[in-house]
Amino acid sequence: MPSSKTDTFRRLHESGCFVIPNPWDRGSAVFLAKSGFKALASSSAGFAWSQARPDNKVTVEQVLAHLHDLAEAVDVPINADFEDGFAREPERVAANVTRATGTGIAGLSIEDSTRDGGAPLYDLALAVERIKAARAAIDKSGTGVMLTARAEGFLVGRPDVSEVIRRLEAFAAAGADCLFAPGLNKKEDVAAVVKAVAPKPVNLIVVKPWITLREAADLGVRRISVGGALARAAWAGFAKAAREIADHGTFNAFAGNDPPLNLNAMFS
Repeated sequence: MPSSKTDTFRRLHESGCFVIPNPWDRGSAVFLAKSGFKALASSSAGFAWSQARPDNKVTVEQVLAHLHDLAEAVDVPINADFEDGFAREPERVAANVTRATGTGIAGLSIEDSTRDGGAPLYDLALAVERIKAARAAIDKSGTGVMLTARAEGFLVGRPDVSEVIRRLEAFAAAGADCLFAPGLNKKEDVAAVVKAVAPKPVNLIVVKPWITLREAADLGVRRISVGGALARAAWAGFAKAAREIADHGTFNAFAGNDPPLNLNAMFS
């Protein structure tokens, strides 16, 4: 049966635009939830870096345990970055999606990227079958988990908005609840995607300051995620301080910690 979290998550997509930031561990998830965000999304990159691995180099077992940890840590819905379903074949995607629905998540995304530099995207027919398989697995689970389909063209060197839209339209017809084309960075392209898949909601990722929440809402975007940007910002601050100590034996980077962030109070 659908949980209160999945019901809440679906309602968030009905109108307006909300930010769904991306924690990378239990602590960052709790911090974001206590900061007032109504839903959170996992980050494949952020989690991988926390495990001293590059993005897309963690196992499905590690990700499933991570998703369970995030969902258990907070009372708000969690959307899972489920990469490419950790499989090529639709039936294996379905099997992995079934397992993911048991972790307590409220949504998950499946992308059409192959991780193969020579052929970076699944052929459209196979990509559609993979979304259909994920849809069927979710429906069979009875959990009500939302399915987001991702068209990765802009991230793999194929920034053709017409092709991205063609894929998103096919994914919508295959049963995706929400559509997502990471890498879009022009308002006219965002507007075109929103129009093409309406009335289904669109996720926009923002990893640099080129658009505001209000502007995205005006374009019809329903939700905004930030991918690995928060994790990257945390690592950048950590790296700056560590390098200063290692290279110069000084501690000036710690001046930015005054007044200190009261993490003990946050996590009490």
